[in-house]
Amino acid sequence: MKVVILCGGKGTRLREETEYRPKPMVGIGGQPILWHVMKTYAHYGFQDFVLCLGYKGEMIKQYFLSYHWLNSNFTIELGSQRVDLLNGRQEVNWRVTLVDTGLNAMTGARVSRVEPYVDGDIFMLTYGDGVTDLNINALLHFHKSHGKIGTVTSVFPPSRYGELTIDGDQVMSFREKPRVRETYVSGGYFVFNRAFFQYLCAENSCVLEREPLEQLAQDGQLKVYHHDGFWQCMDTARDLNYLQELWDQDSAPWRVWDD
Repeated sequence: MKVVILCGGKGTRLREETEYRPKPMVGIGGQPILWHVMKTYAHYGFQDFVLCLGYKGEMIKQYFLSYHWLNSNFTIELGSQRVDLLNGRQEVNWRVTLVDTGLNAMTGARVSRVEPYVDGDIFMLTYGDGVTDLNINALLHFHKSHGKIGTVTSVFPPSRYGELTIDGDQVMSFREKPRVRETYVSGGYFVFNRAFFQYLCAENSCVLEREPLEQLAQDGQLKVYHHDGFWQCMDTARDLNYLQELWDQDSAPWRVWDD
């Protein structure tokens, strides 16, 4: 089953990082956040990826072309240019298809343009800048159980402010980044039947989150899978610092893999 990952946006709200690299290549713990997203899927057995490239997509191509020697110790014979890897990561079974979907294309157009590279009746879709401890197998099982075209994962968004519990002028408790439970938002982890491509078009202006998903919902073909666990997107420098802090403290909830 293919996992389609949107990697083409310009990431303007994280300009201090994305001026030099695409947002999916911004690092957490020495690896791009894109790698973290892919590791989550791979943990559940999904290792066939289609990356929708756009802004600075050549950097993502170069990362995967150089993946083994970037992540391994190696010996090189300079005369023959022979390289012997001395160790390597476990991602050797990943299959990564990198598709240039255009510099200015919106999200729906990018997904439409990778249709030729997506086989099978069901595919997964997410963004290259959000991490979670979502059980991907449970999400897929739910999708197969209801028989509709699409499934979107709902999450409680984390607050950007500290939450105070007060009694008069006394602070009784303080919580940084509590989850906001008044409303659900899309966590960006989708499962679709192939019929969803009929809702998309390849025009640059096609925005996945607007007409395609709005129409799918109006047609009664979009179900929601509720995830009450950890989810965090990386939209701002504050988000990046928060995720890096969790990783440095060895308390990253999205690290569901063993290695």
